[in-house]
Amino acid sequence: MSPTNVVKDLSLRPQSRQKPDLHIPGVAGALFAICLLADVLGTILMTQNSVFNDAWAGVWSVAWLLLGIFFMFSLKIASQWEKAVVLRLGKFHKLAGPGGFWVLPIIDTLANWIDHRVMVTPFSAEKTLTKDTVPVDVDAVLFWVVWDAEKAALEVADYRAAIAWAAQTALREIIGQSVLADILVGRAKMDADLQKIIDERTTPWGITVQSVEIRDVIIPPDLEDAMSRQAQAERERQARVILGESEMQIADSFAEASKAYIHNPTALHLRAMNMLFEGLKEKGALVIVPSSAVDTMNLGGLSGMISLAQQNLPKKEK
Repeated sequence: MSPTNVVKDLSLRPQSRQKPDLHIPGVAGALFAICLLADVLGTILMTQNSVFNDAWAGVWSVAWLLLGIFFMFSLKIASQWEKAVVLRLGKFHKLAGPGGFWVLPIIDTLANWIDHRVMVTPFSAEKTLTKDTVPVDVDAVLFWVVWDAEKAALEVADYRAAIAWAAQTALREIIGQSVLADILVGRAKMDADLQKIIDERTTPWGITVQSVEIRDVIIPPDLEDAMSRQAQAERERQARVILGESEMQIADSFAEASKAYIHNPTALHLRAMNMLFEGLKEKGALVIVPSSAVDTMNLGGLSGMISLAQQNLPKKEK
């Protein structure tokens, strides 16, 4: 993945709020509206009843306005899954949230809002050479979570981009140390190694890696065809080996059978007759037997074979 693609990919993900001071929750806005309403109503009633003169009415209005502004900029609300990093005069003060909390305007600033949910970051390594110099494209996905919001906000500028680059460089490092066969068949080991390397790099940032999963490994088409032909040739070789072993077993069986027939000519004759019968029982079958086999098996000469064949021929309809 090129740097441009990485930047585009990161821009599509939910980012932490970088300017939280401008974030005004609905409760703060409602309190500000209530203060303005109380200011207007109080000023009207007091002026009509001559409780205050114009000077005191102005003070009353300014007090309610300042109180409304204080509510609007001091009350913050963090969601259940996030925490806010509060800086007081530029120094770390506390982690606030989840729920509502107060900050001092001008003195306190919210540096970042940290999401504590499990995050998913896809990453890839394109045209990376393996240990046996084979270019491969590998796609993976990373599951991680922020366990220390203070470190994630103060130790690294953009922890989302940092973990994406750390994962990509770790993937390239693992590919360069592995041969293609190990990458194709050893994905579980590769996942574990990637998780260990990335977790070591992100722990100082307050981030832990829960798991890494290799989604796909793409090899060049020419190499894929060569591997397919190699696998086919290997299967053919195994088939020929199995066929040769079968022939050897059959030959051993025939050798054992010959020991039984050598001292029993009658059994050999019956076996020969059965073989001829099996061959001639099909309609229109023709069996050619060498004369030496006829003499050895005592088949009764050609006349006996012709007679046997004629008996098995189909009868003509009248």
